[in-house]
Amino acid sequence: MRYDFLLETYATERVKVLSVWSEFRDTDLEFRPNPNDPRGRSVHEQMVHQCVSEDLWLRTMLAIDVSAPPLPAQETRVEFIRRYAEDSAKRLAVMQSRDESWWEGETTFFSVKRSVAWVMTRRIAHTAHHRGQQMAMLRMLGRDLHSNYGPTADTGGLMQQHAPTIYAYQGLDELLRDLPASTHKSPLPGAQGKPITERPKL
Repeated sequence: MRYDFLLETYATERVKVLSVWSEFRDTDLEFRPNPNDPRGRSVHEQMVHQCVSEDLWLRTMLAIDVSAPPLPAQETRVEFIRRYAEDSAKRLAVMQSRDESWWEGETTFFSVKRSVAWVMTRRIAHTAHHRGQQMAMLRMLGRDLHSNYGPTADTGGLMQQHAPTIYAYQGLDELLRDLPASTHKSPLPGAQGKPITERPKL
């Protein structure tokens, strides 16, 4: 099916969201980039937005309803992870059952008409945008970062220096088994003296 790439992308993107959430600590939820500026969402607000926004987009634009509240009954880090893991798995299963004609069908994206495939591409980009904000917040908190797409300063530096990609977990099952502590992640070697930016200070 020509749209398998979107299924594969969504399947990995949901794991990337959960992997980033696992990097936070329970005490981080009310942290925001600037404590005096409410315009920058807190970690808690970012998790709420991901759950609510994805539910709204897929339910109203793509008619994928998982028949569950988008938010956990208790808004803790662990329960956000479990809620999003369960709901996104159900959404993926629905999309896997659809044929090419569904992906090419027209739907309403806010006030304009677009194909389902187009909307799903935008949804994935929207999710990645917010995940990037959360990874920046982890750096503000002084945390190490595992790979999300490729190498990081904590996995060995730059791709062009052949730094490895090291994911926090081998897969989603391992991540969920490590709750609530989220402490048994893959070890990180650090930069080991290698450049971590293309413009290192001399």
